[in-house]
Amino acid sequence: MSRDDPVKGRIAALVGNPNAGKSALFNALTGARQKIANYPGVTVERKAGRLLLPGGDPVELIDLPGSYSFDAASPDEEVTRKVVHGEFEGEATPDVIVLVLDAANLEQHLVFAQEVLELGRPTVVALNMIDLAERDGLTLDAEALSQALGVPVVPTVAVRRKGLAELAAAIAEAERHADEEAHKRWHITLPERRLAAKHMARGAILSKSARHTVENGIDRVLLNPWIGPVILFGLLFVIFQAVFAWATPFADALEGGVGAISGLVTDTLAPGFIRDFLTEGVLAGVGSVVVFLPQIVILFFFILVMEASGYMARAAFLMDRLMAGVGLSGKSFIPLLSSFACAIPGIMATRSIPDAKDRLTTILVAPLMTCSARLPVYAVIIAAVIPETTVGPGVGLQGLVLFALYIAGIVGAMAVALALRNSVAKGAASGFIMEMPRYQLPRVKDLAIGLWQRAWVFLRRAGTIIFVVTIALWLMLSFPKAEPGESQMDASVAGMIADGLHPVLEPIGFNREMSLALVPAMAAREVAVSALATTYAVDAEDEDLAAEGVTDRIAELWSLPTALAFLAWFVFAPQCISTIAVARRETNGWKWPAFMVGYLFALAYVFAGLTFWIATALGL
Repeated sequence: MSRDDPVKGRIAALVGNPNAGKSALFNALTGARQKIANYPGVTVERKAGRLLLPGGDPVELIDLPGSYSFDAASPDEEVTRKVVHGEFEGEATPDVIVLVLDAANLEQHLVFAQEVLELGRPTVVALNMIDLAERDGLTLDAEALSQALGVPVVPTVAVRRKGLAELAAAIAEAERHADEEAHKRWHITLPERRLAAKHMARGAILSKSARHTVENGIDRVLLNPWIGPVILFGLLFVIFQAVFAWATPFADALEGGVGAISGLVTDTLAPGFIRDFLTEGVLAGVGSVVVFLPQIVILFFFILVMEASGYMARAAFLMDRLMAGVGLSGKSFIPLLSSFACAIPGIMATRSIPDAKDRLTTILVAPLMTCSARLPVYAVIIAAVIPETTVGPGVGLQGLVLFALYIAGIVGAMAVALALRNSVAKGAASGFIMEMPRYQLPRVKDLAIGLWQRAWVFLRRAGTIIFVVTIALWLMLSFPKAEPGESQMDASVAGMIADGLHPVLEPIGFNREMSLALVPAMAAREVAVSALATTYAVDAEDEDLAAEGVTDRIAELWSLPTALAFLAWFVFAPQCISTIAVARRETNGWKWPAFMVGYLFALAYVFAGLTFWIATALGL
């Protein structure tokens, strides 16, 4: 495809180091006019959008993966190199390169800038995040930098839409000269290039304050190899205490609301299919999941604050030593950290890992990170069987158990990674480069948007996947109808499925209801809660029992060893079907996803059994 193709038109490509703000600039320039897909033949995301230039002429804007060099060290960087050099089959060579530089890290970003400028192609520099640079006491002379580089330099603040009109005008001007040899080439070695970059940066920076000294002082504490990990794990401990302590009144209010609605439906509608559908299926099932929205919001509040403040990157740096001990690098930490929200983006984030075996190992252990979908399962079981007591000043036993479950997932992932790196994915750990973002106070608006997006994702799952699976289970539990004196569970289709699974799971302490709940939980982990709630509601002998919440029913019917075994199962069990599908796409086949599912089921069975047998032996 040629760049003169009248269908495709002209193309501009955003390039730059990671964390330069390319994606924010891309979103600001293109708005909703975006298309996201994978590049043909590789699992690297292609983001393209339509940018309207002054005068109304459109140009296709491509957001290329962040790169430190054209000497590609990862699939992401290889795609960037090929696209920029016009070597990617089916992808037109960009007419204009928009080089995005972080204004506060100019000296570092200019190293890659020299490689880009050596191409001699029409280039515009977006000096992004200029506001943060000025906040740090840096006064930048864009004109001086433009003269040094020989290309237009436009100061921008993507998140506040500053400088966008000027940048679009500069792109339009460069696009008009796309076929001209307008730029000087540099034929110098890498050390000379770095020296030139430093000289240019110093010429463009007029002053600098003591803020960097303060930040360096903070980093000396937070990144200390002994103090830093203590602070990190202390923060995580506080987070999980807050998930229970702060969420309890809101969760109780939601549970009360669901109960009130269920009572209203029972009083209003005559006994029959519709009333049972609403009370046993929708309210008892889906409602039992929705009540855990406060825990989800609180967990993500802390995660978003850590990301926005700049602390998350420091946590990755601290974890590099632990990662190296199991054959991985700090590069794996960010995908694994993303998996605490959901393993799907976590697995997709492994594309930035240059070493193939590092990347494979990270994909295979990502499901062991405790995703947010497990939180409702943990919360309902812990609330049912763990006393709401304190074990020290401000330390609740329930939060402590939740923290232990998350730590168990992390330890399990590290142990499995060590085993894989010494067997099927054998190889030495690779190093990694990480740019430490500047500390900043999170913006309330950004936090609010982030929390709303995550709450909406949770509620949308409750209204789609969880709703459909729960109603399907309710139908299987409700038909055929039981004969007088016969349990509805025994007579139903779902009961027959449970009878088939129970002999396999009974040795590790599972009852029939738990065995049945594992099947729909493969669609979404939260469905385990709605499945239990629906099962107990349908099988209740009277309406009073049916109106009880799933937490109360578990507290009445489950022993502590049984409940602990169920928790242990969910620490290790495979993720939802969507995660397995993404793993297949990222590994280009079913071999490794099948291996992943197999070893996770084996771990889940073994550790659930060990937990049940040990707890029983101890008389718990």
